[in-house]
Amino acid sequence: MTAVKHQDGIRRCGWCGTDPLYVVYHDEEWGVPEYDSRALFEKLLLDGFQAGLSWITILRKRDNFRAAFDHFDPQKMARYTPKKLVRLMNDAGIVRNRAKIEASVTNAQSYLAIADFSAYLWGFLDGRPIDNRFRALSEIPAAPPIAEKISKDLKTRGFRFVGPTIVYAFMQACGLANDHLVDCHRHEAVKHAARHL
Repeated sequence: MTAVKHQDGIRRCGWCGTDPLYVVYHDEEWGVPEYDSRALFEKLLLDGFQAGLSWITILRKRDNFRAAFDHFDPQKMARYTPKKLVRLMNDAGIVRNRAKIEASVTNAQSYLAIADFSAYLWGFLDGRPIDNRFRALSEIPAAPPIAEKISKDLKTRGFRFVGPTIVYAFMQACGLANDHLVDCHRHEAVKHAARHL
């Protein structure tokens, strides 16, 4: 499937459909290179919570996640107590999965052990986003070798829910890989938003 022409005449990647929240996410956020360590940490955790679910489910709950997880402040999250984990498990505004909630604490601890999370991640790419030139969604891999490499390294550092498929979805969302289809109106804009570190 090539990019889909919407009622406003703009061509977008077909995965975003017509849900207004999803369209705004596609047009303003997805694929834009992210360099802020805390923002990257948040997105990696949210992609972990997405495992087995659709991204729109997480997107609709994102504000609830931010409130529940102290705006993904890793300093606070690394010190979560069993009582806090029980409160999270009882919070209907988020995805209540015990393994994922517990992993958020160990992931925060692992994050804090890395001096500069952004530099660490971008270092796998020599500071330059992968600029793919896909014409159809069917061409986009679920987990290319670079995602497998990053996933393996994250796991050795203690991160959980960071399998290659999750890592590649994260890379796409945070602009480490530009996977907007070439005929999508965002492909070139995202490409030019990249810095070269």
